[in-house]
Amino acid sequence: MTIAAHSGRSVSEVTVAAARAGDLVLDDIRISRDTLLAQAETAERTGSAQLGLNLRRAAEMTALGAEDMLAAYEALRPGRSTFAELEDLAGRLDAQDARHCAELVREAAAAYRRRGLLR
Repeated sequence: MTIAAHSGRSVSEVTVAAARAGDLVLDDIRISRDTLLAQAETAERTGSAQLGLNLRRAAEMTALGAEDMLAAYEALRPGRSTFAELEDLAGRLDAQDARHCAELVREAAAAYRRRGLLR
């Protein structure tokens, strides 16, 4: 497997010299979904199921915009959202092919409900 940046550029091209020359864009220093999925498979194969799941969620997040990720982060802070708002967030994540992230939000909503941490 070739390790590539989110932009598709090979990591061997992401160098200090390229950065100094102004040849890199933000997506050149972001990890790609495929690389994260490969790391998840390796983690799971070696018995690190939780790490694998975290890497799968990270892979899903590569498709989300910064605004969506920040909104999700804010919504997941205790006392910031209602149960319905978290369910809505999970639905939006599902619609963006981020089912593992959506599952995490649903688990958080249920835990927040049990512990009285909803708005």
